[in-house]
Amino acid sequence: MRIAVIHVAQETNDFNPKLTTLDDYRSFGILDGADVFEKMRGYGQIGGYLHAVEESGIAVESVPIIRGYAVAGGRISREAFDFFQKKIRDGLTAAGPIDGLALQLHGACAADGIDDVEGAQVELCRSLLGADVPIVLGLDHHANITRKIIDNCDAIVGHRTQPHDTFDTGVVGTRLLLRILTEKLKPVIAWRKIPLVSHQEQFLTSQGPMKIWFDRAREMEQDPRVLQVSNYPMQPWLDVAEGGWSAVVVTNGDRALAEELADELADLCWSLRDEFQVREAVPVDEAVLRADAADKGVVIISDTGDTVFGGAGGDSNVILEAMLRLGIRGKALMPMISASTAHKLAAAGEGAEVTLTLGGDTATAFFQPLEVTGVVRRIGGGIVKIDYNQQSELDLGCAVVFEVGPVTMLITEFRGVAGNVPSVYRVMGIEPAEYKMAVLKTASNFQYFAPIASQLIRADTRGPGQSDVLTLPWQRVPRPMYPLESFEDWRAHSSQPGLVPARG
Repeated sequence: MRIAVIHVAQETNDFNPKLTTLDDYRSFGILDGADVFEKMRGYGQIGGYLHAVEESGIAVESVPIIRGYAVAGGRISREAFDFFQKKIRDGLTAAGPIDGLALQLHGACAADGIDDVEGAQVELCRSLLGADVPIVLGLDHHANITRKIIDNCDAIVGHRTQPHDTFDTGVVGTRLLLRILTEKLKPVIAWRKIPLVSHQEQFLTSQGPMKIWFDRAREMEQDPRVLQVSNYPMQPWLDVAEGGWSAVVVTNGDRALAEELADELADLCWSLRDEFQVREAVPVDEAVLRADAADKGVVIISDTGDTVFGGAGGDSNVILEAMLRLGIRGKALMPMISASTAHKLAAAGEGAEVTLTLGGDTATAFFQPLEVTGVVRRIGGGIVKIDYNQQSELDLGCAVVFEVGPVTMLITEFRGVAGNVPSVYRVMGIEPAEYKMAVLKTASNFQYFAPIASQLIRADTRGPGQSDVLTLPWQRVPRPMYPLESFEDWRAHSSQPGLVPARG
């Protein structure tokens, strides 16, 4: 049995104007051939695939095609889109006959001029493999499910938790693919499109409305007729023509059951729509003062508006300005992504006192540069080893530790993990546990700092990832869209309402 493996992933934030280029992918490593399995063993969906194949005991010849990953950002360039289309086409063509495809994408990727990147990728795979080769698609649960995705794969598996366990998704998807191949299953897919967007403050699956929705999906999977159930609260800042949340159910040949369960999941989600909109973030000054007054550190301040893990630019100076203006006493850690600033500080040299403007060089609609004076403490970067669930190393490009009063900044050329993982500070000689507070550029991925964190405070910051979705400049999502508009019947405004007649 021969199974091909493809992993290409990026999450798009349409309110970040800076394109994601091949250099962004290269900073995380573009792999093909034997390197795909050698370097990804134990990491991400590919690691999960390898684990599932090995535990099965089935004689499988695994055929690696391509692995390309970039952390969330603006739309990918057409060059990057075309590059991966060619890699997929050439790789599958050269692979010869295969029995199945483990296709591992993200689901919320858009390119310059192309809304549905994953739809194009899975359509390409189907055109090359024909109708009889099963394709099991693994997606991030922030995916935007589209008609083209549904029409070109046999089954879909999504992340079961937030924070994501990408390894688990690889295991679950591969087990399903092996069952399809060995047990001759006949998967059928039912899906619903829910006209809903929301910020990420209620996205954790361990609590609140998201737990209710995701727990019900797991309960449905206890039925042996059900192969997979997955919910998709779409990436909140993806402005695309088929945008919206989705529920997907895969059964073994039982269309009526799949449709029934998809209806139930969509209705459950809609009943929780206002709970998903509840915001917990506090004003910036309040967040900073509360963190500074805390009994102990490390206090996490979530910079929701500049969530790099949600595709923002990493160039916000809003919290930095507040910390300096308010005169915090505790020491703070803060990342910033700025190639020009990193190189300028590196050129000044370690120990140099430098006055320059920081921030606002990417998302100029949200931030204005802030003049600061600080000292260059360390210059480093390049390819570094980190403790990260996606992989074991990445390229920071030029990286500088810049001390601005009580704030120690890590300024990098490439996006990397944007200070959201403690080990990225440690490779630069900084121990995060020694700081009173740390600004994380994420709205929900706090798990890496959890072992050293004392509390979490969400700061209600503006930016491409801001929680205030109502004032973002939406242009392409279908309208009406809740809560951008208010309405009661989701089916009346859904592109995929299912078999239940629209009411009203």
